[in-house]
Amino acid sequence: MGLLGSIRRDIKAARQRDPAAMSNLEVIFTYPGFHARQMHRFAHTLHQAGFRLPARLVSHLNRWATGIEIHPGATIGEGLFIDHGMGVVIGETAIIGDNCHLLQGVTLGGTSTRRAKRHPTLVKNVTVGAGAKVIGDVTIGENAKIGAGSVVVTNVPPNATVVGVPGHIVAYTNPDDDTVLRLPDPEWDLIEELEGRLAEMEGRLARLEGAPPDEEPASPRPGRRRASSAHKRTTKEPK
Repeated sequence: MGLLGSIRRDIKAARQRDPAAMSNLEVIFTYPGFHARQMHRFAHTLHQAGFRLPARLVSHLNRWATGIEIHPGATIGEGLFIDHGMGVVIGETAIIGDNCHLLQGVTLGGTSTRRAKRHPTLVKNVTVGAGAKVIGDVTIGENAKIGAGSVVVTNVPPNATVVGVPGHIVAYTNPDDDTVLRLPDPEWDLIEELEGRLAEMEGRLARLEGAPPDEEPASPRPGRRRASSAHKRTTKEPK
């Protein structure tokens, strides 16, 4: 695909993924993600030709003009759409496959100071939500989705949805019919259980505060008994 064809694909990607895009001209003149992608093409060409300082100067101008920082050494495939884009950072050894989608505040960062592959690889059709951080030489599989605000430091398999800090898989999407298989989430179940117990305790406390004095519970308090029994369990000699 030639340069013009690649630019047309960038415009098409914006039109497909952003319902607010009303025309090609709107994308060309008002979309900072589109501008950043085109300036990176020039910077990357200079970088590949060995003109490292001019490439960094173009990258710096790109950051100043769009709020998007892409190192000239980053490799980007066809059809990348950077939505809004402010605060996006893409590191030197990052690799982004075709048809990927990044929202504002995304970081594709590194953790190593070695001159080696130290930034993420996004395979194809990957969506990274607003404010998400993908750190280190990890691979995000095809069709994967990274939830907003997540921090991902390990590989993500294809078709997975990842959320949280640190990121963990909560669902898989069937690419054939877009059905979603949601996985059990023990942390969320525990939070819901704790919320239920807290509500029950608040209700009991409210009933006790409204009860006549002769109906209030006598000492010792239940909490003390539980603490005492817990102490006995921890100090019990093994059989």
